Amino acid sequence: MPEIRLQPVDRPVVDVAERLAHCMRPGTLSLAALPPLGLYVHLPWCLKKCPYCDFNSHERRGELDVARYLDALAADLEAALPFVWGRRVASIFIGGGTPSLFAPDEIDRLIASIRARLPLEAGCEITLEANPGTFERERFRGYRAAGVTRLSIGVQSFSDRHLEAIGRVHDGAQARAAVEEARAAFETWNIDLMYALPGQSPAELASDLDIALGYRPPHLSVYHLTIEPNTWFAKHPPAVPDDDAAADMLDLIVARTAAAGLERYEVSAYAQPGHRCRHNLNYWQFGDYLGIGAGAHGKLSFPHRVVRQIRYRDPVAYMTQALAGRAIAQDDEVARNELAFEFMLNALRLLDGFEFARFTERTGLPLTAIQAGLAEAEQRGLLVRDYARAWPTPHGIDFLNDLQAIFLP
Repeated sequence: MPEIRLQPVDRPVVDVAERLAHCMRPGTLSLAALPPLGLYVHLPWCLKKCPYCDFNSHERRGELDVARYLDALAADLEAALPFVWGRRVASIFIGGGTPSLFAPDEIDRLIASIRARLPLEAGCEITLEANPGTFERERFRGYRAAGVTRLSIGVQSFSDRHLEAIGRVHDGAQARAAVEEARAAFETWNIDLMYALPGQSPAELASDLDIALGYRPPHLSVYHLTIEPNTWFAKHPPAVPDDDAAADMLDLIVARTAAAGLERYEVSAYAQPGHRCRHNLNYWQFGDYLGIGAGAHGKLSFPHRVVRQIRYRDPVAYMTQALAGRAIAQDDEVARNELAFEFMLNALRLLDGFEFARFTERTGLPLTAIQAGLAEAEQRGLLVRDYARAWPTPHGIDFLNDLQAIFLP
């Protein structure tokens, strides 16, 4: 799930006890219950930085000091335990970068380290992101043996020409081999595709969809290629399909996935029954997540406030700080007048929308905080509601930014 990414700022180091005391003191909210808790683990290295990527990823240069990084993750988690004491983890997402650069025995060590420190819910979903460019036969089975329950494969396209255009390190044959291996090793797995690629035609997108859907994936994520600031593509923009062509491509995606039995449950996510991504659903439902690793973001609720945390971004600096028990670079309370927008920014991505009771439970705010926005969105045909919940219309999904902006503070 795309999350709001803030840049860490330098500030004096405050120890965990003082941070926790700050979080637990009386404040402006009163949360009756804490939401479900997920854990995000960031493994920041990749073989090559993609020209469209604005995530905290770093090209691997030489051998990685994996043991030191895993030690830093363990120290980071250990120091963070007071923030989540007594809470069970419902899902774990190991993202990057390219987590599949780490060998199965290293992922095994990571998951064992997490299990030793945090209680996991029965059937806890553990997702690992993997790229075909790091694919080796039996590697995915090794991840399954290590405890990974769900694999997400960054295919993006099956076309050699389009993969080269977006700077991917794998080709179409490697993508197919990775999907075949994932299908043999996992019951639940995901294919990531992108559309509106440089020079891509509707027929070429249809070919990508035909290949992907031919594998009958339990889950499919399809993202519009966007040109993000501070990326190679921002400085050297490629020629991509215009907005009208991209909209036609999205219509094609929605039609093809529905015909294949996949339900669109979020703006970019399609799943067979029982295979929705629990970790991402928790994001979109304004649940909590502890983020560890270089540049990782977290959102944690306390009885009287909601806090966002960011770890040190540079991997070397992160390891040094985490091993010293000071991994947090930025720790900010979400202002009361921003909570409604933060909730709606996420919840309106879901085609089922949200329950009014969940809004109050997760933000500590009365429903009156969004009543005017709901009325305006309904009047503009972007949203509908009944006595218990609200959800975006197809028009609202097509113009999601406009719908979300209604709730800006």
